[in-house]
Amino acid sequence: MSSTFIHTQPTELLNNLFRSYRETPFSVRSADRWCWYSSDRDHPACTLVFRTPQALCNLFEKPDETTLAEAFVRGDLEVEGDIFAAFSIADYIFQRTSGLKNKIRCRTLSLAHESAQLLRTGHRHSLNRDAASISQHYDLPVDFYKTWLGPSLAYSCAYFRNCTEGLTDAQINKLELICRRLNLEPGDHFLDIGCGWGSLILHAATEHGSEAHGITLSHTQADVAARRISKARLGQKCTVELRDYRKALNLPMRFEKIASVGMFEHVGEKNLREYFSIAYQLLKPGGLFLNHGIARSASSPPRKNSFIHRNVFPDGELVPVSHALEIAESVGFEIRDMENLREHYERTLRLWFENLKEHAATILKTVPDHIYRTWLLYVAGSAAAFHKGDIAVHQILLSRPNSQSSQSTPICREDWYKGWEPQQPRLSA
Repeated sequence: MSSTFIHTQPTELLNNLFRSYRETPFSVRSADRWCWYSSDRDHPACTLVFRTPQALCNLFEKPDETTLAEAFVRGDLEVEGDIFAAFSIADYIFQRTSGLKNKIRCRTLSLAHESAQLLRTGHRHSLNRDAASISQHYDLPVDFYKTWLGPSLAYSCAYFRNCTEGLTDAQINKLELICRRLNLEPGDHFLDIGCGWGSLILHAATEHGSEAHGITLSHTQADVAARRISKARLGQKCTVELRDYRKALNLPMRFEKIASVGMFEHVGEKNLREYFSIAYQLLKPGGLFLNHGIARSASSPPRKNSFIHRNVFPDGELVPVSHALEIAESVGFEIRDMENLREHYERTLRLWFENLKEHAATILKTVPDHIYRTWLLYVAGSAAAFHKGDIAVHQILLSRPNSQSSQSTPICREDWYKGWEPQQPRLSA
């Protein structure tokens, strides 16, 4: 135990740390039931419960994201009440304690992690390292994901057409909106880059009659998608394979329509030009490409070595949407439409969080406790980031110009919604 902690009462340390705090009231409770309140003793939004003396000590000695996140994952730190309120508290702590000593410690941890990754899997965003990163994130048991994603196994921002719509319907809406924005028609050759467990290619084939092909780096996703295709008896219209997008130019065909949903974040800034260039070359002239991906606010600094990026999304990188659009145009794309679905993603994440909490007993039969708690933290923290506007999710519709014929996009946005009736989910794992 630190000498600072021994010779100073926790009350005095907390009063000093939070002397400028004016946000939502909260409380702190230690392992021996000692309590401290930021202001309102009767109505704290949440309580930070430190289950070990060392965890509370670390709040003062190593008050950074990694320390607090690891304490939560170990179960040494618990949040009772509104976990989303805890993120404003964490933001205050990080800003209040962002001194040189803390920056040096965080930088040292970052360099150590990157060195270990370099020795284990190679350079950031190399073919081998990207495959390893995708495997770490997606090659968990599909029952883990299905429990909180729902029957569609759609893993990205849902699309809520009204304020009462549930997650399952909203995820089907998302699939349908992508197909409508792409103006998918019977017989179109459609490619899904980073196809997940096959939800979009199944929807494109069943609802729009397209010839749909998906590629993924995850062995588990490819296996599950193949089983779903077989179960739906869509083997003549739907296919999936293990393939890196950088190897996609070897495919024996070109496509009228392409989508990439939730994969853009894994590409890496240095590879964005190659990514958009490959999508451009895979499209037939006049074809459409919809890129659905998360971007950070231009005013929000990049965070390549946060706890979440190391433990949930290895090597994930977010760039401002303006940067992505500039690169897309530079390789030849025309920007046809863009929509920010930030509020939709916050709501999606909050519903995922509720599912994770509600089905904890079932989930813990498929993954260990530290994995479950890591995902709780990731989902809640992401919802908080979307709420603040630090990050957003954009659907960008791009076209490969064709001077010989008109583009296949509607001239009015409302054309995308004509005749769109609520659909019942048809997909299952």
